[in-house]
Amino acid sequence: MTSYAEKAAAWLAAEPDDDIRAELSALIEGDESELARRFDGHLRFGTAGLRAEVGAGPLRMNRLVVRQAAAGLADWLMNNVDDAAQKGVVIGYDARRKSELFALDTALVLAGRGVRSMVFSEVVPTPVLAWSITRLGAASGVMVTASHNPPADNGYKVYLETGSQIVSPVDEQIAEAIVAVDPLSIGLAEPSSGLVAMLDRKVRNEYLESTRSVRYVPDVAPVGVAYTPLHGVGGATLVEAFERCGLSEPVVVDEQFQPDGSFPMVNFPNPEEPGAMDAVINLAKQSGSVLALANDPDGDRLGVAIPTSSGWRRLSGDEIGWLLADHILTHTSGDDRMVVTTLVSSSLLSVMAQDHGVHSEETFTGFKWIGRTVLNYPDRRFVFGYEQALGYLVAQPPLDKDGITAAVLMAEVAACAAAESSSIETKLGELAERYGRYVIGERSIKMSPALSSKVVQHLQAEPPHSLGGVEVENIVEFPEAGLLRLMLSDGTRLQVRPSGTEPKIKLYGEAVNGDPEVGLDYLVSVLDEIANSLG
Repeated sequence: MTSYAEKAAAWLAAEPDDDIRAELSALIEGDESELARRFDGHLRFGTAGLRAEVGAGPLRMNRLVVRQAAAGLADWLMNNVDDAAQKGVVIGYDARRKSELFALDTALVLAGRGVRSMVFSEVVPTPVLAWSITRLGAASGVMVTASHNPPADNGYKVYLETGSQIVSPVDEQIAEAIVAVDPLSIGLAEPSSGLVAMLDRKVRNEYLESTRSVRYVPDVAPVGVAYTPLHGVGGATLVEAFERCGLSEPVVVDEQFQPDGSFPMVNFPNPEEPGAMDAVINLAKQSGSVLALANDPDGDRLGVAIPTSSGWRRLSGDEIGWLLADHILTHTSGDDRMVVTTLVSSSLLSVMAQDHGVHSEETFTGFKWIGRTVLNYPDRRFVFGYEQALGYLVAQPPLDKDGITAAVLMAEVAACAAAESSSIETKLGELAERYGRYVIGERSIKMSPALSSKVVQHLQAEPPHSLGGVEVENIVEFPEAGLLRLMLSDGTRLQVRPSGTEPKIKLYGEAVNGDPEVGLDYLVSVLDEIANSLG
């Protein structure tokens, strides 16, 4: 049986990067337990593609792992997509460590297998990459990004020819094709290969021009907006989109504006995280702006903060979704319209849709499923989709979340409110008066993936009859999503699922004109008891 040291030595011989070679050489001379953490298996390719810390070995992100992924993708495309070699693959990348190298290696591996590739010549936000797939008629798309993960990470996201992210069973099929390839002996085409084309700014400019289409009230007087891309790659694209859409140029957080994969001024580059938007909120206060916006590092999510009667506060992902939905449904018409959200997002969108005579669909967690749902209803006119994790789709294409166009439309929502001598806070109050006050709560319990799955399965097999004295009236299983929904007699909705990307169980609560926190507290206690009993 091959030892970890032997596996590492073989990897070292094939490793192309000096810094990774130096890291691996030190590991080989050091503790074998660390080698085990790098070489005991391989990164699992799933519906989020690949994502891990940059480093040596098959359980980290590096050029050999990326080459293997690209080779597997090429093999799958050639076997499953008509004219894949000629249609080719569009490749984009962000500013994280080794992103450009990963993108170029992907192109050379594809070319080496006879597949044409089109690589952006500079960093781009994920929405630009996703939009370009259908624009260029490509067979697939690859975005090298770790989105809002910690600075040490990088990742590899794959899109279908529809411009939507891969979903089951395609992810399993591509994973099988990847595993079938030896990462240490993959041929690359020469950089001068005629199968590799570098994209200039034309495609990005066409995307920017398309952002005009998301506006419904283009003549409304714009309002002041403060903005940060959190050191990501969305900054220049958003500023130019605002200009083309007739919005005021946002004031920006200068020290967070330039792309920087080390994220020096942000502890955790995710607009959902407490403190991540502090700098842009302070700038909004100082500049007299009525809106503070933040994209995550690859520009596909949008965080929003507003001034209120008690000070500035970040909006929840659901609140942003309600505001965008209300604006879109108010300014569109037709009973063929459709809105889509996910199981763990607020149920208010379906109520709003019914009020406006619009089709609504609820799908699994993850924006990829929203894209799939749109494709499943070609006879309906999709107008809006969102997930509570700050993902919004206000235009089509792409069939993926887009934090740039969502920011454009949110700025219009604020401008329309100001034109009516109103505010975003007042708009939220009006929605509560019309539909009831929907209150959202979230919790998480740190737990290993193996244990978290067992705990949720146990809860499903032996659910509680009541929580805190409130009867559990109904339990609904969503096995495809690994999610369990508990409806309480007081109208509270509680949901629980193992996280697909982190070692934790995630809980979601919703109450109308009530508070879901009490139910969440009791459900956390129940889950802790189950975990302790299972050891």
